[in-house]
Amino acid sequence: MLRPSDRAPGLLVGEGVLLPPTVELGGNVVIHAGTVIGGEARIQDGAVVGKPLALGPRSAAARDALPPVELGSGVKVGAGAVIVAGARIDDGAVIADQAHVRERSRIGTGSVVGRGSAVDNDVVIGARVRIQTGCYITAFSTIEDDVFVAPGVTLTNDDTMARHGTDHELRGAILRRACRVGGGVVLVPGVEVGEEAFVAAGAVVVRDVAPRAVVMGVPARQVREVSDADLLERWT
Repeated sequence: MLRPSDRAPGLLVGEGVLLPPTVELGGNVVIHAGTVIGGEARIQDGAVVGKPLALGPRSAAARDALPPVELGSGVKVGAGAVIVAGARIDDGAVIADQAHVRERSRIGTGSVVGRGSAVDNDVVIGARVRIQTGCYITAFSTIEDDVFVAPGVTLTNDDTMARHGTDHELRGAILRRACRVGGGVVLVPGVEVGEEAFVAAGAVVVRDVAPRAVVMGVPARQVREVSDADLLERWT
């Protein structure tokens, strides 16, 4: 049950929620039961944290009981963002305005989920990842540390488009460490983009991309390799 709190205008708080004094709250925030919030977190106007799962009658997603949301120290949750029960947001991460993070997903330390982007269920995102505006990170995807995902990127996980039996396994994409994915790219189910690879804007990735490969086009094809001077490890 949600109850009003005088901690901030319009704030509704569920049972067992502890709000450290260093947490900054905007107006009309909703924090559901059991949510764990680290110090120095900032939750802006109209955000919902710990939202109960709501599935359609034909959804095949798991309906198991979900643990509370965990927000690490210094996490920022933007205006109108929604974080579903069972998600974990590590220290210093940013969930931008109107973004949506679903159940059993984890956002690593210092990572950013851009405005209006959606992180589906059972996604693992590493540290220092930058996901820009309007991206869709499909269920069962893995994004390793230091990956850059440009605006409008779409990851997919079902090449039958829901015309499959109950034993069909959905396969998200795997984005290996420090790869870069350009604006408007589409990745088909189960593809892997290798470490330090570069996918040019507008490409459709239908097969695995080798480490350090530069690919472009529809379908994406390798045109060269990332130079030594452009590798992330050179700067870390």
